[in-house]
Amino acid sequence: MFLRPSLGHRYVVTVLVLGLLGTLTSAARPGDRPPAPAPGPARVTRVPSAAGTGTPLSGFAVQSTAKVSDSAAAVSSPGYPATGWYPAGPRSTVLAALLANGVYADPFHSTQQQRIPRAAFEVPWWYRSDFTVEDTRQRTVLDFSGVVSAADVHVNGRRVAEATEVAGAYTRHELDITSLVRPGTNTVAFRVRPNDPNEHLTMGWLDWLQPPPDRNMGLVRDVVVRRSGPVALRDAHVVTKPALPSLATADLTVEARARNDSGTALTARISGSIGGTRFTTSVPLAAHETKTVTFSPADVPGLHLASPKLWWPAGMGGQTLYDLDLTATVDGATSDTAHETFGIRDVQAQLNSDGARQYRINGRRLLVKGGGWSPDEFLRWDRGYAEDRLEYAVDLGLNTLRLEGHLEPDEFFDLADRHGVLVLPGWECCDKWEGEVNPSGSGKKWTEADRRIAKASMAAEAARLRGHPSVLSFLIGSDSAPDAAIEKGYLDALRAADWPVPVIPAASEAASPQLGRSGMKMTGPYDWVPPGYWYAKREGGATGFNSETSAGPSIPTLDTLRRMLTPAELDTLWKDPAARQYHRSPSSVFGTLRIYDNALSGRYGAPTGLTDYVRKAQLAQYENVRAQFEAYGRNATDKAGPATGVVYWMFNSGWTSLHWQLTDRYLDQNGAYYGAKKANEPLHVQYSYDDRSVVVVNSRHAAERGLTARATLFDPDGTQRYDRTVTGMTVAGDGARSTALTLPASVSGLSRTHLLRLVLTDAGGKEVSRNVYWLSTRPDELDWDHTDWWHTPTTSYADLKGLSAMARVPVTVTASTESSGGLSTTTVTLRNTGTGTTPALFTDVHLVDAQGRPVLPVRWSDNEVSLWPGESVTLTAVYRTAGLHGSAPGVRVSGWNTAERSVPAN
Repeated sequence: MFLRPSLGHRYVVTVLVLGLLGTLTSAARPGDRPPAPAPGPARVTRVPSAAGTGTPLSGFAVQSTAKVSDSAAAVSSPGYPATGWYPAGPRSTVLAALLANGVYADPFHSTQQQRIPRAAFEVPWWYRSDFTVEDTRQRTVLDFSGVVSAADVHVNGRRVAEATEVAGAYTRHELDITSLVRPGTNTVAFRVRPNDPNEHLTMGWLDWLQPPPDRNMGLVRDVVVRRSGPVALRDAHVVTKPALPSLATADLTVEARARNDSGTALTARISGSIGGTRFTTSVPLAAHETKTVTFSPADVPGLHLASPKLWWPAGMGGQTLYDLDLTATVDGATSDTAHETFGIRDVQAQLNSDGARQYRINGRRLLVKGGGWSPDEFLRWDRGYAEDRLEYAVDLGLNTLRLEGHLEPDEFFDLADRHGVLVLPGWECCDKWEGEVNPSGSGKKWTEADRRIAKASMAAEAARLRGHPSVLSFLIGSDSAPDAAIEKGYLDALRAADWPVPVIPAASEAASPQLGRSGMKMTGPYDWVPPGYWYAKREGGATGFNSETSAGPSIPTLDTLRRMLTPAELDTLWKDPAARQYHRSPSSVFGTLRIYDNALSGRYGAPTGLTDYVRKAQLAQYENVRAQFEAYGRNATDKAGPATGVVYWMFNSGWTSLHWQLTDRYLDQNGAYYGAKKANEPLHVQYSYDDRSVVVVNSRHAAERGLTARATLFDPDGTQRYDRTVTGMTVAGDGARSTALTLPASVSGLSRTHLLRLVLTDAGGKEVSRNVYWLSTRPDELDWDHTDWWHTPTTSYADLKGLSAMARVPVTVTASTESSGGLSTTTVTLRNTGTGTTPALFTDVHLVDAQGRPVLPVRWSDNEVSLWPGESVTLTAVYRTAGLHGSAPGVRVSGWNTAERSVPAN
């Protein structure tokens, strides 16, 4: 995220999420409350004796060192009482544990987070866990990363590592504790140091949200107890090479390190399999020797695949995954095992003639349509909640999520692989990670120890992520590119890990000595701009690769607003544009909604109340987000200055927020969500704000023929002023576009505020895309000369106030529900039964329970639709039956000029 020089000192708080994503069929209700470990005694983890096993510790007891006077030896010894300590999950920050135990009130509501004292987190905290071992003949190691920010580690009363060694959120540590482990109960204790992301190579929140008071100190990834015999297997992976451009074959090369942990020479037998292909070799190892073991098509013909099943992003093909299994045996006994899941795909990202980064997947051009991913602010992990968000991304037609820092654990990438969601991980801006190279940042300069930690972090993440086909690249810089020394450390680590995809020097328009230019831009905007902004091929407009950009504020639905703000705060929200909004950002630039609110009033008219403010916000967010994605989609195949990628900033928020989100904390969907969903339809008819062209964009692989496009202009009362139909259209695939027509510059009698309805039908006459715009004969005027890093000012607004004069029209609603296997599908038919000519504009349907609460998450086939008299549409919603909490489903229907009503959906 771009650091704003005007912000001065900001809290830059670390965060790391680890997780396992869930399926839509799970029974949890994500969004009701952030996931948290249930209070109760810390569980004892049973560690099996078998070699080749890895067992995560099941949880910890935590307590401030300010309240513990006992020695480290006592705290880390079996039998220590830990009286008054707080139970925590296996991955938990300090504050997450305290919230789970009811120490503080919900920090996502109002300003309650401000009441949590920071002083409680300015001292180290103990994390303590017990595990049992029956057989001590095997070797035992602790394997972990995710320490924020550093920790001394103790086992059974002995210190096994110091905080100077265990530092950095991403460094991986393997501590051999074989000599300390005893039959029965054993204890591991971490003395976790406070975190400051300006001082430590951890993670920060920047200006995304109000930073958590503990700055996410804690253990946020699993601590795994591994058992093995004399030979351990490490770094198992598969290098895949599909033949381009034919894709007819693929070569697989298997690599792993065999490490002799014993003091005597021996021979290990390494056996493996991928599908039906098996391979084996014998490896002599001297005492404490490590060798790299390789299996290639040259010695295992079965690793040369004919007709391989490739991995594709969602919308481009299937997500086939393969499994590698390896076993090391010594004298016929299993010593260690390794398992890796991988996909076969090729990623290229050359600079085009304009210097923009152009991605290709398996030889096919890819327009990156992405969003910025945020974890929960307090790093509380919920499998279902996280996967619901991934499924929302696919539902929106996004193909990529960018992780600026906050590099998620293996489970996240496993499910991104399975869902076909590409991921752009990388280091973050402005704090310690860029302390050496970003003069506008708040991070401190690096020491030699920091350089070692950075390289170790890169090595660990490269080894962890290299096999995931969802990983599109790694960005070794964000706002600033690394200098020569830092870049060399990163690249050396990446090469040593057989890193398979492109490495990008920065998310901004920067360069590094070895990699050269980034091919990306970070020109904003981050605050409100009008829809027409996106069509200009300058600044954040639709040209090149924009790594983070949006029109800023995203006001949630009324349901969400009432969950997150007090009545007084809700009153201020619509009445006072200059008021500081705690739920927007801690920054001085983004602290208010002034720019957004002025535009809302200037274009739609001043709000008359909270409900009117929110409904206007949804209309504005729909048109703006739609325009952003449509502009990039339209320009993707331009010969000059094509658009190659756009990352909406952001996809979601880590807390209850008023900006930067396509879906809110509770997974409710507002105008921004459905604007993105409409724009990213696989076959889509759209209007261009710059030249009034009506174009069809085809993101499918195959060409579409025999299409018919119709464009009709109406006054707000439904009076038709223009109508044209174009038949026999053909649009090539893979993001190609075809222009159907261009609207005239002026139309006789057309009102200043007017509506445009676009309808696309296929060769059989079936409607395949419908798109409705609200436009003005008076355009928004941009002051390009005064563009700053966060927006371009608007000097004159489009006049959309005529929408307020639209007559109320009746919409009938019928709904029914079918349930099976834990899922329900509600079918809703809407019909405009008005007797005049006025359309029902922007009709929203919300699935609700018997108390009128939204049932979330839910995936609608379409929503926020517009219907002319006599028209009807049938929508479907898919959701977990458990989300109804035993009540009957209902639907709540409201619209711009349609009265709200609720009907049963039994």
